[in-house]
Amino acid sequence: MSKKRRRISDQPKTFGPVSDLERHLPTDWWRTLFNSLYLKTDGDVVENDTNTVGEVDLLVQSTGITPNDHILDLCCGQGRHCLELARRGFTQVSGIDRSRYLIRLAKKRAQRENLMIDFHEGDARKFRFPESSFQCVAIMGNSFGYFEREEDDLTVLETVKKVLISGGILAMDLVDGEWMRNHFERRSWEWIDTNHFVCRERSLAADGQRLISREVIVHAEKGVIADQFYAERLYDRETVNELLERLGFLNTRIYNGTTTDSHRNQDLGMMAHRMFITTAAPHKARITARRGPIFKEMTVIMGDPTLPDMVKVGGKFNPEDMETIRRLRDALAQLTQYNFRYIDNHASLLTDLRNNPPQCVLNLCDEGFNNDAFKELHVPAILEMLNIPYTGAGPACLGLCYNKALIRAIAASLDIPVPLETYFNIDDSAATLPAEFPALVKPNYGDSSIGITADAVVHDTEALVRYLQTLRDTLPNRPVLIEEFLSGKEYTVGVIGNPGYSYTILPPLEVDYSQLPADLPPILGYESKWLPDSPYWNQISYRKAMLGDEDQSRLFDYVNLLFERCGCRDYARFDFRADAGGIIKLLEVNPNPGWCWDGKFNIMAGLAGLKYADMLRMILEAAQERFQATAKIPANGSTQLVMF
Repeated sequence: MSKKRRRISDQPKTFGPVSDLERHLPTDWWRTLFNSLYLKTDGDVVENDTNTVGEVDLLVQSTGITPNDHILDLCCGQGRHCLELARRGFTQVSGIDRSRYLIRLAKKRAQRENLMIDFHEGDARKFRFPESSFQCVAIMGNSFGYFEREEDDLTVLETVKKVLISGGILAMDLVDGEWMRNHFERRSWEWIDTNHFVCRERSLAADGQRLISREVIVHAEKGVIADQFYAERLYDRETVNELLERLGFLNTRIYNGTTTDSHRNQDLGMMAHRMFITTAAPHKARITARRGPIFKEMTVIMGDPTLPDMVKVGGKFNPEDMETIRRLRDALAQLTQYNFRYIDNHASLLTDLRNNPPQCVLNLCDEGFNNDAFKELHVPAILEMLNIPYTGAGPACLGLCYNKALIRAIAASLDIPVPLETYFNIDDSAATLPAEFPALVKPNYGDSSIGITADAVVHDTEALVRYLQTLRDTLPNRPVLIEEFLSGKEYTVGVIGNPGYSYTILPPLEVDYSQLPADLPPILGYESKWLPDSPYWNQISYRKAMLGDEDQSRLFDYVNLLFERCGCRDYARFDFRADAGGIIKLLEVNPNPGWCWDGKFNIMAGLAGLKYADMLRMILEAAQERFQATAKIPANGSTQLVMF
């Protein structure tokens, strides 16, 4: 075969004839569809200034919004409505969209025109703005009904209701579902520019409630470049009115939408026949600011200093550990809005909790029940069985994140880069060892870098076998991960808060290995955390990460996805490292990360201008905010938690 001819394996994937469009529809198609190709296929209407001006005219006239109002454009895409509002003098405009590509484009356009708009990447079901913070939320451009389950559409509207003030207006620009159900084009094709044409197929879902669409995009010379599927739930006037009424919205009005202009004047698809809806958020009871937190009496649960602890030097608590505890107590004493008591006797823990149930627990027992790291999840499990609210992650999250191979699989499913890796049962003498070096060998289960020393970085099979024997002797019966050694820059990102509430990403941290002797592998192993006489302890430092905008945005996206998917709560830490080619990959997810004064989490807090006590206060406030959102307050003023 001539080298000039394209091999079959190089051809873009296409499904060919498809009899059932719904069967090929990805559940979360909206994660990847909205990119540069979207702006080509739909550019005749969504990059059309006439349409944008007309839609914003209708938005302003029907809602009565004024330039000083706080406006949220939900599913804002490339920001066309936000930009037009800002051009008209609206000064408090925010936009949220799931597409990283479109949000980046929106920011560039706003910067080019010197327009101050607050753009964020986020999920329409759970975005992070305070309650009652907007006079108007707009869902424009037919951007509602994407989810597979109708319950997710309800969640979007519930979240909108939360961020609207009492009487605030929700405006929705939607396809008229009844009209579209009877008039959609089953097949069409058109040139979208001089090089590309698109072929479209459409059909109703089996239940008749969604319109499934397929687009095959073809380049005149390169052939098929995309074969993609998407869908939208069809809401007619009566259905959408009933839906909004059920959720408590008031004074719903439904208008005919604007006439859609098209540069190509061919297949308008879901933009062909729309309705425009306005409705008012229900009245909200005046929220009286609490004087202090919902729970003032805090019980701090910690590791037991009288018990052995295999992670610590010598297998027990040392003077350095007691100093760390003293500094914690001093910092918590500065939080005068709380009263703290401490429990560190695990022999009587259950009895103490039953006989004197705390109002709330600050769970700092990262050593685990009876100082067994495998039992870190047991402490929150006990608290849940006793219906005691607590800070930090739940048992399921802690158990999941303790298994490094599972976290790697979850990250890979989210398209987050991970190191190449082999899962190795240490007792399986017949297993085939990988031959790619250098490699990092570490226990699949472990905390505080247990089992990771300078010898864990191996450069040949002999060293690999030798270190496997070391792990077999020191940590028997634990499976091992043998993964590519990442030699690039190492980063840590910390989060305090919860999705949908206050949510702070601390300034990312970079590990500085520049002073480490050249004969030692640059890793944060056991020696760096527990051996004061080691070069790893003395010659590794930390500094604020100097990340480009794109890399930082990508890391924050990874963190947001992992925080929610893993079930983290209140605070968490995420470790990453770049490979030799600069691709940043996930190392670990750390729910309930180390809280000590000299740990990475507090160093990141310091980069944000926070003192140690401030960091602890923010963790408590994140939990209190979560409790407040799930609490029922009876007439007697006491508070009952109904869920955590």
